[in-house]
Formats: sequence, structure tokens, C-alpha cells
Amino acid sequence: MADVVVVERLVVAQGAGHVATVTLNRPEKLNALNAAMWKAVGDTFEELGADMTVRCVVLRGAGERAFSPGADIAEFQTARADGAQAARYGALMHRAMGAIGDCPHPTLAAICGVCVGGGLELAAMCDLRLCGESSRFGVPINRIGVVMAYPEMAALIALVGRATALEILFEGRVFDAAEARAKGLVTRVVADDRVFAEAQAAAARIAEGAPLVNRWHKKFAGRLTAGATLTAAEAAEGFAAFDTADYREGVRAFLAKEKPRFEGR
Repeated sequence: MADVVVVERLVVAQGAGHVATVTLNRPEKLNALNAAMWKAVGDTFEELGADMTVRCVVLRGAGERAFSPGADIAEFQTARADGAQAARYGALMHRAMGAIGDCPHPTLAAICGVCVGGGLELAAMCDLRLCGESSRFGVPINRIGVVMAYPEMAALIALVGRATALEILFEGRVFDAAEARAKGLVTRVVADDRVFAEAQAAAARIAEGAPLVNRWHKKFAGRLTAGATLTAAEAAEGFAAFDTADYREGVRAFLAKEKPRFEGR
């Protein structure tokens, strides 16, 4: 049996850093998410999050027809037959989404085709979302009597706001890439045949930056979005960058008109 999640690493041009590509790998089911896949996504992102050689993670679906249409409904009668089972299944989902959201590295969802339900929930946990012109989005779960739980809804509201999140959930429509861009669900729309090339190019640009700075920026953005008052230590943390070898390398390279070689230290 093929792995339901596949990881590939590409060494960036400057040396030790990697761009990791995580592929949802059930193309025969359009990458519908089953329990094994939820668990594998959680395991994978926890592992990548702990690996400081990683500079960016790209999440994609196998093939060109779908990122993911969401949960595999065929499992519902056996794996989510009642509230108790659904809670156990939900724990797998929340761990997977939490592992993406908590990953310290920049994350980018590369979306081809259908990105619906749980697929959209996974993509929403990434920092950036790039899709093809013919991609389709939506969360039509009220059509099968399923509720979006708090963690998933929090991520959706953070992207599009309360009213638009409720519009998506109440109407249950599947809509196009242009509307997804207008709603703030995706950060960029490109030609269908350019999705993965553009995602890799974006990941390479991210990986060429100082990795410590990218992680700090992600951390700071999350802290500010949470809305809590910053402590004095948190407010001062940004100045720690000036004590790094990457800062010294960046200034040296700029003055020498050379490309910097950041080592993440």
C-alpha cells in the first residue's frame, strides 16, 4: 500500500536548508482524508517542525484534480457513527491541524482542483495558500449534518472574518478561485499548469531568507493575532536577531553586493 502522505526534501541552492513538500497521497480518492491520513499529517508536521534544517514546507495533493475534497465519507458509518467515535476521530483531525499551525517554519498550501471541507480546513492552517484558476472551494458540511469544530472555525474566521465564515458554512456553496481570493481564503491565483512551479518558486524565495527571521516573523504574527498584551520580554525579542550570525552575514553580503549564505544561527 502506498504511503498516504509522502514527504520530499529539496536542498536549497545555498546549502544546508531544505524545502519539504508534503503530499496528500490518495489520488484514487482525490486525496479524501481518512483516519490514516489525518494521523500521518500530524506525525509528518510534528517531525518537520522539530527539524531546524527545514526552511519552508509546501503542502499539496497528489495529482492535478484535487488538493482534497475533505473527509472520506465512506468512513463515517464505522469511524464516526456517534458522538463518542466522532470525538476520537476529531482528536486526530485537531492534532493534524494543530501540527500545521504550530509548525515554526513558513508553510504554503499549493492547491490544484477541489479544496473542500476538511481539505480547506487543512489549507487554512498554512501561512500562505496558492491555487490554480480552476480550483474550487467550500465547506458544505451542513449538507451531511456535520458541525465545524472550534479549532477549524477559528482558523476560518482568522482568514475571512466572522460574517464570511458563516456565509461559507450557512450556504454550503462550492465557489471558484476568484471568489476565494476576494474572500481572503487564498493569497495568490495562478494558471492551473503553474501551481506547483509557482509554489516551489515561492518556497525557494522563502528559503533564501534568513530562517531564524522567518520563524520569528511567524511567531510574532501569531502572537499579535492572538490579541494578548505583549510582555516586556516578548517586545524585546525582535532585537535578538542582531546577535545572530545570520545578521552579520546579511549585512556583510549586502555591503559586498553578494548573495548571503544564511545558516540559521
